[in-house]
Amino acid sequence: MTRLIDRRAMLLGSALALPAFGAIAAAAPKPRMFERLGWAAGTPGGDGGQVIRVTTLVGDGPGSFRAAVTAKGPRTVIFDVAGIVDLGRKSIKIVEPFLTIAGETAPSPGVTLIKGGLAIETHDVIIRHLRVRAGRDGAASRSGWEVDGVTCWKAHDVIVDHCSISWATDENLSASGPRFTGGEDPKGWQAGTSHRITFSNNIVAEGLSNASHVKGEHSKGSLIHDNAAQVLIVGNLYAHNRERNQLFKGAVEAVSANNLIYDPGTRAMHYALNASEWAGHTWRPGRLALVGNVVKGGASTDPRLPFLVVEGQGDLDLYAHDNLATYADGRAMPASRVIPADPLPKIRPLARPPVWPEGFQAIDARRVEARVLAKAGARPWDRDAVDRRIVEAVRTGTGRVIDDEQQVGGYPR
Repeated sequence: MTRLIDRRAMLLGSALALPAFGAIAAAAPKPRMFERLGWAAGTPGGDGGQVIRVTTLVGDGPGSFRAAVTAKGPRTVIFDVAGIVDLGRKSIKIVEPFLTIAGETAPSPGVTLIKGGLAIETHDVIIRHLRVRAGRDGAASRSGWEVDGVTCWKAHDVIVDHCSISWATDENLSASGPRFTGGEDPKGWQAGTSHRITFSNNIVAEGLSNASHVKGEHSKGSLIHDNAAQVLIVGNLYAHNRERNQLFKGAVEAVSANNLIYDPGTRAMHYALNASEWAGHTWRPGRLALVGNVVKGGASTDPRLPFLVVEGQGDLDLYAHDNLATYADGRAMPASRVIPADPLPKIRPLARPPVWPEGFQAIDARRVEARVLAKAGARPWDRDAVDRRIVEAVRTGTGRVIDDEQQVGGYPR
């Protein structure tokens, strides 16, 4: 695979050698312990609280998943059952803090949520080894069924690790919130939206394109909203999402490292501060470190796609190191493209990361594909048919962006 080089912009160089955060394994055995990474690593989740057992797959009521995660007080949710939980288009809003969802405790083949998603609107939440497959559920085109897979809204100290998230009609996995709180204090803006967020080792795939979102095309991977800070995105597989693989909005402060992005459509990495959304507020530059990521084109990939698109009007302070990006035919992608605007946004290349979580270590990009394909997603020792198909498509260079889960076999049974 060709290594990205753009010496004029210094976007992808070797100015900083960063050590490895983990070793490649030939297989992915059931984990004995949970590695908490990033600025959210200090969260206790539900540690020390009550243990709540999920004993039924029904969508609501005693013993249900919904009842467990919406209970009050510190809690760890474990599973006596395995199978499909049909949310009936009623996504679950998590508003009570100090929660751990331990999907690895379920019997084989684990637990899958369908026809809805999870909205985290609190703090100190850990979600592990859960599948969320929202889906179109037969909704008509542009009919308004707009559902995220997993979203953080005004949340902090959250870890979403080893989950499989697909078929959202809005974003699959996001960190969002209000843009501006606390007057003109940027620290207040950051405190008022999502911050200290880690998305690690997930499969984020097959956002539905021309489905039920009122805007029409809406196959989106991850949105990291304006002023979100201390965000780490590491070790994830993004596959068959047309855009937002990942999108960082204005003044975001984040690290994206060691992710594998396969078959992006019209955007892979993406930064945008839009002046219309910042009216009356002083623009601030984004601060990003993009390290050791791999992009591989597929059937849905625009033949002119660059590794990074910058658009809107705001500037970006960028450290980019050891990223690899190629089209399906093996040609190297351009390192970046700035979309013309007035004023024209600037990329300011940096010799060192502008932000970096303490203790975090990246691995060499040449090791990323094998590691991610072996370890990403829910229960990699016990993958379901959907994840096996997606991983095999990456390995064989097949598959494409879809409009409906029925195109790939429909909801699991």
